Amino acid sequence: MIFRRAIVNELSSNAGAVFTVLFSIVFSVTLVRILGQAAAGTVDNQAVFSIVALSALTVLPLMLSLTLFIAILITLSRAYRDSEMVVWFASGQSLTAWLWPVSRFALPGVVLVAVLSLVVTPWANGQISESRERFAKRDDVSRVAPGRFIESSRADRVVFVENVDIEGSTVRNIFVSGRQGEREMVIVAAAGEIEQRDSGERYLVLSKGRRYEGQPGQAEYRMSEFERYAIRLEPQANAPAEQRRTRSKTTSELLSERGRWNDGELTWRLGLPAVALLLSLMAIPLSYTNPRLGRSANLIVAVLVFMLYLTTLQLVQGYVQLKGLPFAVAVWLPHAVALVALLLLFLRRTVLLSWLPRRLARPIHRWRMRRGAA
Repeated sequence: MIFRRAIVNELSSNAGAVFTVLFSIVFSVTLVRILGQAAAGTVDNQAVFSIVALSALTVLPLMLSLTLFIAILITLSRAYRDSEMVVWFASGQSLTAWLWPVSRFALPGVVLVAVLSLVVTPWANGQISESRERFAKRDDVSRVAPGRFIESSRADRVVFVENVDIEGSTVRNIFVSGRQGEREMVIVAAAGEIEQRDSGERYLVLSKGRRYEGQPGQAEYRMSEFERYAIRLEPQANAPAEQRRTRSKTTSELLSERGRWNDGELTWRLGLPAVALLLSLMAIPLSYTNPRLGRSANLIVAVLVFMLYLTTLQLVQGYVQLKGLPFAVAVWLPHAVALVALLLLFLRRTVLLSWLPRRLARPIHRWRMRRGAA
C-alpha cells in the first residue's frame, strides 16, 4: 500500500512537470501564430489574448492525453532502471498488478478529457468563430491597423492611416486609393472621423486634404483641395448568422442533427477519452527498459505510438465524413485495434518469452550468432 501511494505521488509530480512543458510550448506557438494573424489584419488586435486562451482550451484534451501517457511511461521506466521492478516481481506481483494504481491515477484525467472534449472545446471553438465573424463584418476603417496598407472587403479600395482611435471614431494622416471604373482616385487628408447619418449609413468624413483623379496612362489628372470630404462606408450586410461550423456545435446538436460531418465530429470527440485511457494502460508494458538502449528510447516509442493512434482516429473521422463509413463502426474500430495491441503487449511481457514460438525463434537466434561471429 505504501509503495503504491509513493508511485501515485511520483506519477502526479511527473504529470505536472510534463504538462507544464507541453502547455508552455503549445501556448507559445499559438501566441506567435495569433500575433502574426493580428499583424496581417485577419484577427482583431483587441481580442488577441482571448483568442489565444480559447485556442489553448481546444488543444487541452490532446495535451492531457499525452501527459498521462508520458508521465506513466517515465515513472515505470525509472522503476525498471532502479531495479524496483525486480523487487516487485520477486515479491510475487505480476505486471498486471500495475493496472489498479495506474487506473486510479489516470481515471480523473480521463474524465477531465471527456468534459473538455464534449463540452469545453465546442464552446471555445464557437467563441473563436464568433470573434472572427464579428471582425469580418466591421467596416474598413475599424479594421485598419496603424502603419499598414489594408484592402477593403470589396477589393476596390486601399486605406493607410498613421493613427487610429476606434473609441473616438477618428483617424489621422490618411491615404486612400480607389478605383471607379477605369479611373483611379487618390485621397490624402490630415484627419477624419466616422459619422452615422439618420438613415443608418456610415461615412468617413475627411478634413483638410487633396483629391487626385485620373486615368492611368494619360497625362490628364484633376487635383482638388477640400475642407471636408465624405466617403460612404459599406459594411457587410447584417444577414442572419450562418450555420456554425461542425467543430463549434455542441454535442447535443451533433446528436440531434445526424449527418456525415456531425458523425465524424462525434467520432473524434468520443474517441479522445478512450485514447487517454488506452494509452495510459499501454504505457505499462511499453515502459520496459533495456539499459543498453538508453533513457530516451521509451520517449521516442511513446511519441510514435501517440502519433499513430491519433492519425488512425483522424483517418477514421475522415472516412466517416467523406466516404460515409457507418458511425456505429467508426466509433469503436480504432479503439478495438488499440485494445488488441494492448492485450498483445501484456501477453508479451507476462506469458510469452518471445513473439515467435521456440521452434521458429531458435534458427533465427543461431543465424544471428553466426552472423555476429563472422
